[in-house]
Amino acid sequence: MKSIHASFSNSDRSITEGTIWKALLSFFFPILLGTLFQQLYNTIDAFVVGQFVGTEALASVGGTTAVYVNLLVGFFVGLSSGAGVMISQFYGAKDRVNISQAVHTAIMLSVIGGAIIMVLGMLCTNLMLTLTKTPKDVVPLSRVYLLIYFTGTIPMFIYNMGSGILRAVGDSTTPLVIIAIGCGGNILLDLLFVLVLHQGVRGVALATVLCQTLCAAIVTTLLLKSHDSYALRLKDLRLSGHILREMLRIGFPAGIQSSLYTISNLIIQTNFNLFGTQTVAAWAAFGKIDGVFWMTVNAFGIAVTTFAGQNAGAKHYDRVKKGMWQTLLMTVIATAVFCLTFWFFGEVLYRLFAKDPVVIATGMDILHFMIPWWITYIAIEVLSGTIRGVGNSFVPMIITVFGVCGLRILWLFTAVAKNTTLHMVLLSYPITWIVTSLVFWIYYLSGRWLPKT
Repeated sequence: MKSIHASFSNSDRSITEGTIWKALLSFFFPILLGTLFQQLYNTIDAFVVGQFVGTEALASVGGTTAVYVNLLVGFFVGLSSGAGVMISQFYGAKDRVNISQAVHTAIMLSVIGGAIIMVLGMLCTNLMLTLTKTPKDVVPLSRVYLLIYFTGTIPMFIYNMGSGILRAVGDSTTPLVIIAIGCGGNILLDLLFVLVLHQGVRGVALATVLCQTLCAAIVTTLLLKSHDSYALRLKDLRLSGHILREMLRIGFPAGIQSSLYTISNLIIQTNFNLFGTQTVAAWAAFGKIDGVFWMTVNAFGIAVTTFAGQNAGAKHYDRVKKGMWQTLLMTVIATAVFCLTFWFFGEVLYRLFAKDPVVIATGMDILHFMIPWWITYIAIEVLSGTIRGVGNSFVPMIITVFGVCGLRILWLFTAVAKNTTLHMVLLSYPITWIVTSLVFWIYYLSGRWLPKT
């Protein structure tokens, strides 16, 4: 495991000096593998219940439940991104005092935020399942899964925040090791609770919560034992006003963007629910398959955000721009590989999650429609990550809210309302990706995202 006690000089050289693509990839691969293990939490849940419980159980751990979780959890993850940007900039500027204050404010924010989301999630579960017109045969299992899942939000937020702190200071390997341990535990507990104890959906939810708690305990212990500027001291846990305000300034737009993005997905999920349980299950399985693409693009986005943050802190703005272009090229290559792989081997992947031939056929229809359009999305992730890295999160939020969320909702209530077909619903994705990418390019090329200094 890479030590989290790396010195300023070792970490700083790997990001603010030297070959750019090597620096980016040194961040990307640990982040990608970490995101892969994070994704495996729900993917393993879906695999176990899909193979050993049934179609209704598969729909209950995907579909509406997954989107609802993303709505509440995604807001905090977006909000906490402000902490990562600030810490990376302070680290690039070698500002030890502000790093310490930012770390303690960030961890305190994760505890408070986790408690709030836990309560909101539990109180609104029944309402959300009703509003999204979840199929009646799926509602009881979805309710059980969500109520247990939300008990783990505090440790989930602590792990995500702690991992974000480590990545911001140049250590992307330690979060990978932690999540790998958690994922391995999740596999074992899923099999124990479902195959041995016959707990079904209840069991996979409980396994997820227990493993998230384990990950939170490990990252907290490592931060407590650190002797560097980002070390955690329980006696210093507090919300520092000036730090919190800046975190919220950067992170709040990202949180709002994530929530509105998910609301549009909830409306899409409501449309899928109208097509019946088999279509819901097919869409849930597709979410696990295309999650590999999304987590790869997201990993590039996180890598370029951290890269841009530290180089902006060091005032190396030309290096920030070069980092964006090289990240974009690597993301294009990765996307092309995924498109070809999933196009020809998609059915094999679907059989991991479902046995119902209708579910598999519907899933392949969705897959073949969607993957040619993935290339139109990647600029959104790379450009917004670069712009946020220099501390500008408001404009990316506005562009995404109107370009993706607003336009998508408009499409669903106009075009889809007149012609409610599966492909018409799916078309809401590429249309909004193309428009939003164009706007991001216009803003990026204008140069207005750079600090005035």
